[in-house]
Amino acid sequence: MPPTRTSSPQASPAVSSLPDPSAPGRLCAIHQPNLFPRLSTLAKLYAADCWIVLDDVQFARRDYQHRARLAALHNPRQRQWLTLPTHLPHGRGSLVSEARLVDSDVSSKRLALLLRQYYGSSRYWSSLDGMIQPLLELLDTSDRTAVVAEASARLLLDLLGRRGSVVRSSAYPAREGRSERLADLAKAVGADLYLCGTGGARYLRSDPFDEYCIGVALFRTPAYGGAWTGAREISALWALATYGPQHVADLLRDRTSVQASNRFELGAG
Repeated sequence: MPPTRTSSPQASPAVSSLPDPSAPGRLCAIHQPNLFPRLSTLAKLYAADCWIVLDDVQFARRDYQHRARLAALHNPRQRQWLTLPTHLPHGRGSLVSEARLVDSDVSSKRLALLLRQYYGSSRYWSSLDGMIQPLLELLDTSDRTAVVAEASARLLLDLLGRRGSVVRSSAYPAREGRSERLADLAKAVGADLYLCGTGGARYLRSDPFDEYCIGVALFRTPAYGGAWTGAREISALWALATYGPQHVADLLRDRTSVQASNRFELGAG
């Protein structure tokens, strides 16, 4: 059953600041399933009361849906792609939910090998390994790339203590336009505020959200410094392995370093 609305809509929808955690209102983030997502993405999902997994849009091979950029523990500039070879049954027109792993067994072995190679010497490896094992078990039973990618993100969020809900966009009707689709999905889960990433800000229009009295906020994180090093480029696994889950969770709860900005203008048409 779709989540129910927890509060009344904002009277005047606008790009706004991230509200105080104790204030009423429901925040949502809409993002495709990413394999071990970057810390910038993970922070947005962590901040949202509801993550809508965007699984009914076109699969993009050059995106992070079936791959993650790993960074070496002691040298984050040393990087390597961890890729799950994926078959698209309908070619470039295949949806995220239709993508299938070429060989789940090979993917499982490669994932386990690379993650241990990169992060096995971390003092926090036991926590990471405990999070990785359920994903390896899932690879024994599922060949759906999106399911595996979504599970990897959810396991990271669980490790950080995130308690929000997760639903899939394919469960809700929505219009075809990009901004219209996002607004319809935000309304479906009773959102008062939509957290927009920097990528979405390039095309998002405000009028579909205005129709529903839903505010829009640009969600930004630091791009460098400490655990935020490479936050928009490399998997959050590096920050977790280097600084530990507790430190990263504290960062994501800190509204002075992770915030939505009101210095953002959307197009109206």
